[in-house]
Amino acid sequence: MITELASSLGESIERVGDMCRFLVRIVVQLPRSLTRPQLIVDQIYNTGALSLVIIMLSGLFVGMVLGLQGFELLRRFGSEEALGTAAAIGLVKELGPVVTALLFAGRAGTALASEIGLMRATDQLSAMEMMAVDPVRRVVAPRFLGGVITMPLLAAIFSLIGIYGAQLVGVQMMHVDSGSFWSQMQASVDLRDVNEGIVKSGVFGVACSLIAVYEGYHSEPTAEGVGAATTRTVVTSAVVVLFLDYLITAFFLK
Repeated sequence: MITELASSLGESIERVGDMCRFLVRIVVQLPRSLTRPQLIVDQIYNTGALSLVIIMLSGLFVGMVLGLQGFELLRRFGSEEALGTAAAIGLVKELGPVVTALLFAGRAGTALASEIGLMRATDQLSAMEMMAVDPVRRVVAPRFLGGVITMPLLAAIFSLIGIYGAQLVGVQMMHVDSGSFWSQMQASVDLRDVNEGIVKSGVFGVACSLIAVYEGYHSEPTAEGVGAATTRTVVTSAVVVLFLDYLITAFFLK
C-alpha cells in the first residue's frame, strides 16, 4: 500500500515537471504563433463563442439559486437588502471563475484534448515534424492562447448573467427593494474583489488550457488513448482548479 502510494506520488511529481517543461515550450513558441493571428481567432471562437450557451444558461440558473438561498439565509437576520452584495461577491470572487473553469474543462478542454489526440493518432503531428513544421507552434500554442484569452471573458459573462439571475429572483419574486439591491452591491463590491476574480479566471485559463493541450499532445495514438486523455483532462482540470482556488483565496485574504 505504501509502496503503491509512493510510486503514484512520484509519477504525479514527474508528470507535473513534464507539464511545466511543456509550458515552457509553448511560451517560447507564442511570439511566432502571434504572427498568424487567424489561428488564434479561430481558437477563441472554438473555445469561447461555442461555449457561450452553456456558460450563460449555467450562470443564469446558478444566480437564481444563489438568489433563493441567499434570500432565505439573509431573511433570518433581517438583512434581505444585502442580497445584491452577497450574490455579487459570491459570483465575482468564487462561483464565476470556478464554475466557468469546470464548464470550460468539460466542454472546451475535452474538445482540445480529443482534437490534438486525434491528430496524434492519425500521425498528423508526425507529418508536421517531417515537414520541419513545429506542431507545438502550429497546433498547440494557438489553442493554448485561445483558451487563456477566453476564460476571463467567459467568467465575466457568467458573473454578469448570474447577478441578473439573482436580481430576477430577489427583486422580482421575493420583492427585495431594487434600489437597496443595486446600491448595496455597488457600495460593497470593490476593486479588490474584482481583481481576485480576474486573477482566478486567468490562472484557471492557463491551467485548464495547458492540461488539455498536454494530455492531447501526449496521448497514446489509439482510440483508447484519446479517450483516456480526454478523461484525464476533465478529472485533472477539476482537481487543479479547486486546489488553485484555495491557494489564491488564501493569498487574497492575507
